[in-house]
Amino acid sequence: MLADEITTLGYTVTAHDPTGVEIQGTLHDAMRLNLQSRIAMRVLSLIETFPCDSPDQLAQTASEIAWEMIVPAGGYLSITSTIRHPSIDNTMFANLRLKDAIVDRIRSVHGRRPDSGPLRTGTVIHLHWHGNTAQIWVDTSGQKLSDRGYRRMPHHAPLRETLAAAILHRTGWRGDTPLVIPMCGSGTLAIEGALMATGRPPGLLRSGFAFQHLYGFNPQLWADLRREVTPKKPRRGKTNAPPIIATDIDPDAIEATRRNAETAGVGHLIETAVCDFADTEMPDEAGHVILHPEYGLRMGEEETLKSLYGYMGDFLKQRCGGWSGWIFTGNLDLAKCVGLRPASRVPMRHAKVDARLLGYELWTGTREQESPTT
Repeated sequence: MLADEITTLGYTVTAHDPTGVEIQGTLHDAMRLNLQSRIAMRVLSLIETFPCDSPDQLAQTASEIAWEMIVPAGGYLSITSTIRHPSIDNTMFANLRLKDAIVDRIRSVHGRRPDSGPLRTGTVIHLHWHGNTAQIWVDTSGQKLSDRGYRRMPHHAPLRETLAAAILHRTGWRGDTPLVIPMCGSGTLAIEGALMATGRPPGLLRSGFAFQHLYGFNPQLWADLRREVTPKKPRRGKTNAPPIIATDIDPDAIEATRRNAETAGVGHLIETAVCDFADTEMPDEAGHVILHPEYGLRMGEEETLKSLYGYMGDFLKQRCGGWSGWIFTGNLDLAKCVGLRPASRVPMRHAKVDARLLGYELWTGTREQESPTT
Protein backbone atom coordinates (compact mmCIF):
# COMPACT_ATOMS: atom_id res chain seq x y z
CA MET A 1 0.00 0.00 0.00
CA LEU A 2 2.83 2.39 0.80
CA ALA A 3 4.58 1.54 -2.48
CA ASP A 4 1.37 2.29 -4.33
CA GLU A 5 0.97 5.61 -2.54
CA ILE A 6 4.58 6.61 -3.23
CA THR A 7 4.11 5.80 -6.91
CA THR A 8 0.94 7.90 -6.99
CA LEU A 9 2.96 10.81 -5.58
CA GLY A 10 5.22 10.61 -8.64
CA TYR A 11 8.20 8.60 -7.39
CA THR A 12 9.71 5.39 -8.73
CA VAL A 13 10.02 2.61 -6.16
CA THR A 14 13.43 0.95 -6.54
CA ALA A 15 12.98 -1.67 -3.82
CA HIS A 16 10.60 -2.63 -1.04
CA ASP A 17 10.20 -5.27 1.64
CA PRO A 18 7.77 -5.79 4.54
CA THR A 19 9.44 -3.01 6.54
CA GLY A 20 9.76 -0.22 4.01
CA VAL A 21 9.89 1.27 0.52
CA GLU A 22 13.05 2.61 -1.09
CA ILE A 23 13.33 5.40 -3.68
CA GLN A 24 16.07 7.66 -5.00
CA GLY A 25 15.61 11.29 -4.06
CA THR A 26 16.92 14.49 -2.55
CA LEU A 27 16.37 16.13 0.82
CA HIS A 28 13.69 18.20 -0.90
CA ASP A 29 11.91 14.95 -1.81
CA ALA A 30 12.20 13.80 1.81
CA MET A 31 10.61 17.04 2.96
CA ARG A 32 7.78 16.62 0.48
CA LEU A 33 7.15 13.01 1.51
CA ASN A 34 7.01 14.03 5.17
CA LEU A 35 4.24 16.42 4.21
CA GLN A 36 2.29 14.28 1.77
CA SER A 37 2.53 10.62 2.72
CA ARG A 38 -0.49 9.41 4.63
CA ILE A 39 0.74 5.83 5.14
CA ALA A 40 4.49 6.09 5.88
CA MET A 41 5.62 6.01 9.51
CA ARG A 42 8.87 7.90 8.88
CA VAL A 43 11.13 9.05 6.05
CA LEU A 44 14.77 7.98 6.35
CA SER A 45 17.69 9.22 4.25
CA LEU A 46 20.61 6.79 3.85
CA ILE A 47 24.05 8.06 4.83
CA GLU A 48 26.22 4.93 4.77
CA THR A 49 26.04 1.14 4.31
CA PHE A 50 29.06 -0.84 5.51
CA PRO A 51 30.24 -4.23 6.83
CA CYS A 52 30.09 -4.23 10.61
CA ASP A 53 31.17 -7.01 12.98
CA SER A 54 31.69 -5.11 16.23
CA PRO A 55 30.97 -1.88 18.12
CA ASP A 56 34.54 -0.78 17.46
CA GLN A 57 34.04 -1.14 13.71
CA LEU A 58 30.79 0.80 14.00
CA ALA A 59 32.52 3.65 15.83
CA GLN A 60 35.46 3.72 13.43
CA THR A 61 33.28 3.91 10.32
CA ALA A 62 30.98 6.49 11.87
CA SER A 63 33.93 8.70 12.80
CA GLU A 64 34.88 8.95 9.11
CA ILE A 65 31.50 10.45 8.08
CA ALA A 66 31.41 14.25 7.70
CA TRP A 67 28.90 14.80 10.50
CA GLU A 68 29.89 18.45 10.72
CA MET A 69 27.96 18.90 7.44
CA ILE A 70 24.87 17.11 8.78
CA VAL A 71 24.43 17.83 12.50
CA PRO A 72 24.66 21.44 13.76
CA ALA A 73 27.31 21.85 16.46
CA GLY A 74 24.89 23.87 18.57
CA GLY A 75 21.94 21.53 18.07
CA TYR A 76 20.45 18.51 19.79
CA LEU A 77 21.13 14.92 18.71
CA SER A 78 19.28 11.66 19.39
CA ILE A 79 20.09 8.13 18.25
CA THR A 80 17.58 5.37 17.49
CA SER A 81 18.36 1.85 16.34
CA THR A 82 17.20 -1.60 15.32
CA ILE A 83 19.96 -4.14 15.98
CA ARG A 84 20.28 -7.87 15.56
CA HIS A 85 23.89 -8.83 16.12
CA PRO A 86 25.45 -11.35 18.56
CA SER A 87 27.93 -8.77 19.91
CA ILE A 88 25.07 -6.51 21.08
CA ASP A 89 22.77 -7.51 23.93
CA ASN A 90 21.88 -3.91 24.84
CA THR A 91 21.10 -1.53 21.99
CA MET A 92 21.88 1.44 24.22
CA PHE A 93 25.56 0.49 24.09
CA ALA A 94 25.66 0.62 20.28
CA ASN A 95 23.71 3.88 20.34
CA LEU A 96 26.25 5.35 22.75
CA ARG A 97 29.21 4.32 20.58
CA LEU A 98 27.58 5.87 17.52
CA LYS A 99 26.67 9.05 19.39
CA ASP A 100 30.21 9.43 20.76
CA ALA A 101 31.71 8.98 17.28
CA ILE A 102 29.40 11.68 15.88
CA VAL A 103 29.91 14.30 18.59
CA ASP A 104 33.67 13.70 18.78
CA ARG A 105 33.95 14.28 15.03
CA ILE A 106 31.91 17.51 15.27
CA ARG A 107 33.93 18.75 18.25
CA SER A 108 37.19 18.09 16.40
CA VAL A 109 36.00 20.38 13.58
CA HIS A 110 34.04 23.08 15.40
CA GLY A 111 35.53 22.98 18.89
CA ARG A 112 32.13 22.22 20.42
CA ARG A 113 29.58 19.45 20.25
CA PRO A 114 25.77 19.19 20.14
CA ASP A 115 23.78 18.20 23.19
CA SER A 116 22.31 14.70 23.05
CA GLY A 117 19.54 12.68 24.64
CA PRO A 118 16.48 10.51 23.95
CA LEU A 119 14.09 13.25 22.77
CA ARG A 120 13.45 13.39 19.03
CA THR A 121 13.26 17.16 19.04
CA GLY A 122 16.47 17.84 17.09
CA THR A 123 18.55 15.88 14.60
CA VAL A 124 17.73 12.16 14.67
CA ILE A 125 20.17 9.50 13.44
CA HIS A 126 18.98 5.91 13.00
CA LEU A 127 21.24 2.84 13.10
CA HIS A 128 20.00 -0.30 11.33
CA TRP A 129 22.41 -3.16 12.12
CA HIS A 130 21.32 -6.66 11.13
CA GLY A 131 23.86 -9.44 10.78
CA ASN A 132 27.17 -8.24 9.42
CA THR A 133 25.81 -5.18 7.64
CA ALA A 134 25.04 -1.83 9.21
CA GLN A 135 23.30 1.20 7.79
CA ILE A 136 23.27 4.72 9.17
CA TRP A 137 20.32 6.90 8.27
CA VAL A 138 19.11 10.41 8.96
CA ASP A 139 15.56 10.18 10.27
CA THR A 140 14.07 13.24 8.60
CA SER A 141 10.74 12.81 10.40
CA GLY A 142 11.69 12.67 14.07
CA GLN A 143 8.38 11.91 15.74
CA LYS A 144 6.39 9.23 13.91
CA LEU A 145 4.37 10.57 10.99
CA SER A 146 1.30 8.98 12.55
CA ASP A 147 1.51 11.68 15.21
CA ARG A 148 -0.50 14.18 13.17
CA GLY A 149 -1.29 16.31 16.21
CA TYR A 150 -5.09 16.39 15.95
CA ARG A 151 -6.06 13.54 18.27
CA ARG A 152 -6.40 15.51 21.49
CA MET A 153 -9.14 13.20 22.83
CA PRO A 154 -8.31 9.52 22.20
CA HIS A 155 -11.08 7.00 22.85
CA HIS A 156 -10.80 3.27 23.50
CA ALA A 157 -8.00 1.57 21.48
CA PRO A 158 -7.84 4.22 18.74
CA LEU A 159 -6.47 3.39 15.31
CA ARG A 160 -3.07 4.81 14.48
CA GLU A 161 -3.58 7.58 11.92
CA THR A 162 -1.31 5.95 9.31
CA LEU A 163 -3.17 2.65 9.72
CA ALA A 164 -6.49 4.42 9.20
CA ALA A 165 -5.13 6.01 6.03
CA ALA A 166 -3.89 2.61 4.83
CA ILE A 167 -7.32 1.09 5.46
CA LEU A 168 -9.02 3.82 3.42
CA HIS A 169 -6.45 3.43 0.65
CA ARG A 170 -6.89 -0.35 0.52
CA THR A 171 -10.68 -0.17 0.37
CA GLY A 172 -10.35 1.83 -2.83
CA TRP A 173 -12.07 4.93 -1.43
CA ARG A 174 -10.57 8.01 -3.06
CA GLY A 175 -12.60 10.82 -1.54
CA ASP A 176 -15.24 11.22 -4.26
CA THR A 177 -18.13 9.11 -2.88
CA PRO A 178 -19.86 8.97 0.52
CA LEU A 179 -17.95 7.48 3.45
CA VAL A 180 -19.83 6.09 6.46
CA ILE A 181 -18.03 5.06 9.66
CA PRO A 182 -20.34 3.49 12.24
CA MET A 183 -18.56 2.63 15.53
CA CYS A 184 -16.32 5.63 14.82
CA GLY A 185 -14.52 5.72 18.18
CA SER A 186 -12.33 8.82 18.34
CA GLY A 187 -12.99 9.51 14.65
CA THR A 188 -9.62 8.67 13.11
CA LEU A 189 -11.04 6.97 10.00
CA ALA A 190 -13.49 9.81 9.37
CA ILE A 191 -10.85 12.51 9.92
CA GLU A 192 -8.30 10.81 7.66
CA GLY A 193 -11.06 10.47 5.08
CA ALA A 194 -11.87 14.19 5.28
CA LEU A 195 -8.19 15.06 4.83
CA MET A 196 -8.04 12.80 1.77
CA ALA A 197 -11.26 14.18 0.29
CA THR A 198 -9.99 17.76 0.50
CA GLY A 199 -6.46 16.90 -0.69
CA ARG A 200 -4.94 18.26 2.50
CA PRO A 201 -1.49 16.77 3.19
CA PRO A 202 -1.40 15.38 6.75
CA GLY A 203 2.04 16.84 7.41
CA LEU A 204 0.58 20.35 7.35
CA LEU A 205 -0.93 19.56 10.76
CA ARG A 206 2.49 18.92 12.30
CA SER A 207 4.38 21.55 14.27
CA GLY A 208 7.79 20.36 13.08
CA PHE A 209 10.04 17.68 11.60
CA ALA A 210 13.57 16.51 12.33
CA PHE A 211 14.91 17.73 8.96
CA GLN A 212 14.39 21.29 10.19
CA HIS A 213 17.30 20.65 12.56
CA LEU A 214 19.80 19.52 9.92
CA TYR A 215 22.86 21.61 9.09
CA GLY A 216 22.05 23.98 6.24
CA PHE A 217 18.26 23.71 6.53
CA ASN A 218 16.64 26.40 4.36
CA PRO A 219 13.50 27.84 6.05
CA GLN A 220 12.46 29.71 2.90
CA LEU A 221 12.58 26.54 0.79
CA TRP A 222 10.45 24.83 3.42
CA ALA A 223 7.91 27.67 3.45
CA ASP A 224 7.70 27.56 -0.35
CA LEU A 225 7.10 23.81 -0.30
CA ARG A 226 4.34 24.12 2.29
CA ARG A 227 2.59 26.73 0.14
CA GLU A 228 3.00 24.55 -2.92
CA VAL A 229 1.24 21.53 -1.40
CA THR A 230 -1.47 23.47 0.45
CA PRO A 231 -4.79 23.08 -1.39
CA LYS A 232 -6.60 26.23 -2.34
CA LYS A 233 -9.49 27.08 -0.05
CA PRO A 234 -12.89 26.70 -1.71
CA ARG A 235 -15.12 29.70 -1.93
CA ARG A 236 -17.27 30.27 1.13
CA GLY A 237 -20.04 27.71 1.34
CA LYS A 238 -18.46 25.54 -1.35
CA THR A 239 -16.83 22.16 -0.84
CA ASN A 240 -16.07 19.24 -3.12
CA ALA A 241 -16.00 16.73 -0.25
CA PRO A 242 -18.63 13.97 -0.33
CA PRO A 243 -20.77 13.16 2.73
CA ILE A 244 -18.65 11.73 5.56
CA ILE A 245 -20.73 10.31 8.40
CA ALA A 246 -19.39 9.10 11.76
CA THR A 247 -21.67 7.51 14.37
CA ASP A 248 -21.19 5.76 17.69
CA ILE A 249 -23.47 4.59 20.47
CA ASP A 250 -21.11 6.17 23.04
CA PRO A 251 -21.62 9.95 23.44
CA ASP A 252 -18.02 10.28 24.66
CA ALA A 253 -16.80 8.81 21.37
CA ILE A 254 -18.80 11.33 19.37
CA GLU A 255 -17.51 14.18 21.52
CA ALA A 256 -13.95 12.97 20.92
CA THR A 257 -14.62 12.73 17.18
CA ARG A 258 -16.00 16.26 17.04
CA ARG A 259 -13.13 17.78 19.00
CA ASN A 260 -10.45 15.90 17.08
CA ALA A 261 -12.06 16.83 13.75
CA GLU A 262 -12.14 20.51 14.76
CA THR A 263 -8.46 20.36 15.71
CA ALA A 264 -7.71 18.84 12.29
CA GLY A 265 -9.69 21.61 10.59
CA VAL A 266 -12.26 19.23 9.10
CA GLY A 267 -15.06 19.41 11.65
CA HIS A 268 -17.38 21.05 9.14
CA LEU A 269 -16.98 18.09 6.77
CA ILE A 270 -18.01 15.29 9.13
CA GLU A 271 -21.60 14.59 10.13
CA THR A 272 -21.82 12.94 13.56
CA ALA A 273 -24.61 11.26 15.47
CA VAL A 274 -25.02 9.25 18.68
CA CYS A 275 -26.82 6.05 17.71
CA ASP A 276 -26.48 2.31 17.41
CA PHE A 277 -24.47 1.40 14.32
CA ALA A 278 -27.54 -0.28 12.78
CA ASP A 279 -29.46 3.01 12.98
CA THR A 280 -26.88 5.01 11.04
CA GLU A 281 -28.52 7.13 8.34
CA MET A 282 -27.12 6.05 4.98
CA PRO A 283 -26.85 8.56 2.09
CA ASP A 284 -28.86 7.86 -1.05
CA GLU A 285 -25.69 7.61 -3.13
CA ALA A 286 -23.69 4.45 -2.47
CA GLY A 287 -20.12 4.69 -1.29
CA HIS A 288 -17.95 2.96 1.31
CA VAL A 289 -18.98 1.80 4.77
CA ILE A 290 -16.28 0.67 7.21
CA LEU A 291 -16.95 -0.90 10.61
CA HIS A 292 -14.29 -1.23 13.30
CA PRO A 293 -15.81 -3.30 16.12
CA GLU A 294 -14.28 -4.40 19.39
CA TYR A 295 -12.03 -7.47 19.25
CA GLY A 296 -12.99 -9.12 22.56
CA LEU A 297 -9.38 -9.81 23.52
CA ARG A 298 -10.03 -9.66 27.28
CA MET A 299 -11.25 -12.71 29.19
CA GLY A 300 -14.92 -13.47 28.64
CA GLU A 301 -15.60 -10.74 26.07
CA GLU A 302 -15.47 -12.84 22.93
CA GLU A 303 -18.65 -14.77 23.69
CA THR A 304 -20.66 -11.57 24.24
CA LEU A 305 -19.48 -10.10 20.93
CA LYS A 306 -20.58 -12.98 18.71
CA SER A 307 -24.09 -11.56 18.35
CA LEU A 308 -22.67 -8.09 17.61
CA TYR A 309 -20.67 -9.46 14.68
CA GLY A 310 -23.80 -11.20 13.43
CA TYR A 311 -25.75 -7.94 13.62
CA MET A 312 -23.00 -6.26 11.58
CA GLY A 313 -23.55 -8.82 8.85
CA ASP A 314 -27.28 -8.15 8.94
CA PHE A 315 -26.66 -4.40 8.74
CA LEU A 316 -24.43 -4.77 5.70
CA LYS A 317 -26.94 -7.06 3.95
CA GLN A 318 -30.09 -5.11 4.76
CA ARG A 319 -28.94 -1.47 4.78
CA CYS A 320 -25.88 -1.32 2.53
CA GLY A 321 -26.89 -2.90 -0.76
CA GLY A 322 -24.75 -1.56 -3.59
CA TRP A 323 -22.14 -0.19 -1.16
CA SER A 324 -18.53 -1.26 -0.72
CA GLY A 325 -18.61 -2.86 2.74
CA TRP A 326 -15.61 -3.44 5.01
CA ILE A 327 -14.90 -4.69 8.53
CA PHE A 328 -11.56 -4.19 10.27
CA THR A 329 -11.06 -6.59 13.16
CA GLY A 330 -8.32 -8.16 15.24
CA ASN A 331 -10.38 -11.26 16.04
CA LEU A 332 -10.49 -13.74 13.19
CA ASP A 333 -12.80 -16.13 15.05
CA LEU A 334 -15.40 -13.43 15.65
CA ALA A 335 -15.16 -12.42 11.99
CA LYS A 336 -16.67 -15.81 11.13
CA CYS A 337 -19.85 -14.73 12.95
CA VAL A 338 -20.56 -11.96 10.42
CA GLY A 339 -22.40 -14.47 8.27
CA LEU A 340 -21.02 -13.12 4.99
CA ARG A 341 -18.19 -14.54 2.95
CA PRO A 342 -15.45 -11.92 2.48
CA ALA A 343 -14.48 -11.16 -1.09
CA SER A 344 -11.09 -9.98 0.17
CA ARG A 345 -8.98 -10.51 3.28
CA VAL A 346 -6.13 -8.05 3.79
CA PRO A 347 -3.60 -8.87 6.58
CA MET A 348 -2.71 -5.86 8.73
CA ARG A 349 -1.30 -5.12 12.16
CA HIS A 350 -3.03 -3.00 14.81
CA ALA A 351 -0.28 -2.41 17.38
CA LYS A 352 0.68 -6.01 18.25
CA VAL A 353 -2.61 -7.50 17.10
CA ASP A 354 -2.79 -9.63 13.94
CA ALA A 355 -5.76 -8.03 12.19
CA ARG A 356 -7.71 -8.35 8.94
CA LEU A 357 -9.46 -5.88 6.69
CA LEU A 358 -12.39 -7.83 5.29
CA GLY A 359 -14.20 -6.65 2.17
CA TYR A 360 -17.73 -7.74 1.21
CA GLU A 361 -19.71 -7.64 -2.03
CA LEU A 362 -23.08 -6.12 -1.12
CA TRP A 363 -25.74 -6.58 -3.77
CA THR A 364 -28.88 -4.45 -4.10
CA GLY A 365 -30.87 -7.60 -4.87
CA THR A 366 -29.80 -11.19 -5.33
CA ARG A 367 -26.56 -11.83 -7.11
CA GLU A 368 -28.47 -13.38 -9.98
CA GLN A 369 -30.61 -10.25 -10.35
CA GLU A 370 -27.50 -8.07 -10.54
CA SER A 371 -25.97 -10.19 -13.31
CA PRO A 372 -26.83 -9.23 -16.90
CA THR A 373 -28.99 -11.74 -18.75
CA THR A 374 -27.77 -13.35 -21.92
